[in-house]
Amino acid sequence: MINVNTNFRFWILVSIVAVSGFSQGMLLPLIAVIFEHSGISSSLNGLNATALYIGILLVSPFMEQPLRKFGYKPIIIFGGLMVIVSLALFPLWKTFWFWFILRLFIGIGDHALHFATQTWITSFSPEKKRGRNLSLYGLFFGIGFATGPLMTPLVNVNEALPFILSSALCLVGWVFLFALKNELPDQEIMVHSFTATIKRFSQAWKYGWAAFLPTFAYGVLESSLNGSFPVYALRIGIDVKSVSILLASFAIGAIVFQLPLGMLSDKFGRRTILITILFLGSICFTAASFFEQSFFLLAVCLFVAGMCVGSTFSLGISYMADLMPKNLFPTGNLLCGIFFSLGSLIGPTLGGFFIQFFKNISFFHIISTLFFIIFLIISLNKEKSLVTVNE
Repeated sequence: MINVNTNFRFWILVSIVAVSGFSQGMLLPLIAVIFEHSGISSSLNGLNATALYIGILLVSPFMEQPLRKFGYKPIIIFGGLMVIVSLALFPLWKTFWFWFILRLFIGIGDHALHFATQTWITSFSPEKKRGRNLSLYGLFFGIGFATGPLMTPLVNVNEALPFILSSALCLVGWVFLFALKNELPDQEIMVHSFTATIKRFSQAWKYGWAAFLPTFAYGVLESSLNGSFPVYALRIGIDVKSVSILLASFAIGAIVFQLPLGMLSDKFGRRTILITILFLGSICFTAASFFEQSFFLLAVCLFVAGMCVGSTFSLGISYMADLMPKNLFPTGNLLCGIFFSLGSLIGPTLGGFFIQFFKNISFFHIISTLFFIIFLIISLNKEKSLVTVNE
């Protein structure tokens, strides 16, 4: 009976994450297209997109305390409700700053939802299935994120329609959360002060700093690939249609290999798989820099790169759970989210800077260098995980 309840809870959580991914994947191209048609500059368009990540960073230091006090379920319900209401309000008033604030709230709501679901799944997953469960979490989010942009053409029917449909879909998933039984995270002492939170941040960093680097790299990769690569591609003569196919190649590779990599990490160890995929990812992006003039070979390189590094975020969370005690899981998950958000903010800026000032350097060299540096750092870090020590 316990197993049935655990499975039910797991599938409800990954389903709500898929719906959240769908809304995030829809907003990026949808608002970009609406603003472009409205004559808003590309720089302001990009600034508006950063609101989501700013929201995540603003709320992160204050997220752990309510989770420990109220438990997982209320935080997920609060986050989901904030996303539903924000999506429904978009058609109300089409102005730059109103939409910026709404995206800020969606960032806060999404982070609350993801932080609580990640921590809950990490907490109740047995060590031998943790990689599998978190890879399924990443897979469902990836599928949702990849299908979200399909709503963009509906803007030609009615600008409000995609927002209303997405809000309604989130509402359907949100209702199922009420069927779950609330739980509190493992903790040795009930602590509710901000100072205690900062102290736990320091402890979590001491244990798991190596696990935060892959989540940072994935943030840089995802945001620069979606934000900077299209600009770079157009400048080297790749047309818009081909750019969308190339990005889809990476996304499909990431989706296809999420679960196999998670299961391999359960069998051979998170650190071993992370080191392997970081190295292979670096090679794939280096190869892509040599095949920029061949659409087919570039698509193959990006597909294989997606297979290798598309699971970097979920594997980073699994590795974090191996490195630190269970009572620090909420703090570790928060730091994973913070590092991902920092990477997401830095990615487009870094990519844009190199495209503008280093015209002779391939965009892919930036990504391959980043992954190679993190590969070296984790390879040279000899600390054993707590899981290995316990065994």
